[in-house]
Amino acid sequence: MPTTLTPPESSKYLRLNLGPSHPATHGTLRVFVELEGEIIRDMKLEIGYLHRCFEKMAETHTWNQVIPFTDRLNYVSAMMNNVGYVRSVEKLLGVEPTKRCQRVRVILCELSRIIDHLVCIGANAVDLGALTTFWYFFRERENVYDLFEALCGARLTTSVTRVGGMYKDLPEGWLEWCRRVVNHLPRTLDDVETLLTANRIWIDRTKGIGVISKESALDYGFTGPCLRATGIPYDIRKAMPYYDYDKFAWDVVTETGGDTYSRYLVRMGEMRQSLKIIHQCLDDMPGGSINIDDWAVVLPPKDQVYNSIEGLMAHFKLIMHGIRPPAGEVYDCTEAANGELGFFISSDNQGRPYRVRVRPPCFAIYQAFPEMCIGQTVSDAVATLGSLNIVAGELDR
Repeated sequence: MPTTLTPPESSKYLRLNLGPSHPATHGTLRVFVELEGEIIRDMKLEIGYLHRCFEKMAETHTWNQVIPFTDRLNYVSAMMNNVGYVRSVEKLLGVEPTKRCQRVRVILCELSRIIDHLVCIGANAVDLGALTTFWYFFRERENVYDLFEALCGARLTTSVTRVGGMYKDLPEGWLEWCRRVVNHLPRTLDDVETLLTANRIWIDRTKGIGVISKESALDYGFTGPCLRATGIPYDIRKAMPYYDYDKFAWDVVTETGGDTYSRYLVRMGEMRQSLKIIHQCLDDMPGGSINIDDWAVVLPPKDQVYNSIEGLMAHFKLIMHGIRPPAGEVYDCTEAANGELGFFISSDNQGRPYRVRVRPPCFAIYQAFPEMCIGQTVSDAVATLGSLNIVAGELDR
């Protein structure tokens, strides 16, 4: 590994590997530190232990076949990856999903944002010795996963979107079930805030820990909760609205500390804002089809496939040859749980992407980890890493 650390024979510090196989690294991350007692004097990062060749595999599969690969990016909120990718392809095609599809995607994305934050805060608290909040939050996460399972048969890796629509429409009674789940969430958030927000131990372990200034955050390319925790109110849902986010009543949550405690507060606040958005979607769910009416993009209904030659041919061509977007390039981004999730897609008018490049939120954030930890203790580094919510699946790709 390329390093600027001093040669071993001349170093006065203890050298230690944190990871890549360690519970506190929250993924296959190798952190190489030099310690003076418990104080970190230097730190180097090594990634690539979970590289799965996502971008290259996208070149050998049809446009819709890429969707299951996106599940494995940020696998904690897989549906947000599904939506981000198909939005880019739809932009390349020049098609817009139906209003019903857009509302459903918003609900699924905001539910995914909530469970991503639940996992981040719950696991971060466990690292610091607060186990109770983990059980509170994971109970709610399982309730949301029950909703996902009823919709698409999967809980973690969903593959629920399709270019031009969704895998299928919502099952009967799903919206009422969703309303019951989100109605229960505020009580759990209240309970955890009672346990943590004013807890002296939690404050001592997180306040002033892993600090980054707004200037440094911008220099590194921070987005998402980690950027908003420095006081910068940048959210793609407000800055570049999509799927009617500009028509919903909700606020961008910010804090000014730029530390682990501020990142915790931002995520807690964002979950409440996501609940507001979901309720507005549930109250205003359009009818109609979940998929666009274009057999060059979406599969025709089964009755047309079985009973008409046009439907059968359209089905055959899509399955065998895939969608054929015009030649060109697009970049599109969405506000994922950790920040800007962008897809650059290049097409040569074939049934497979010529090139897919993903911009994962974690990559820019993880670069700053040494700056946030040098001069602090190993236990502070554990608290900081958990608050950054680095997901190795999207970091390495």
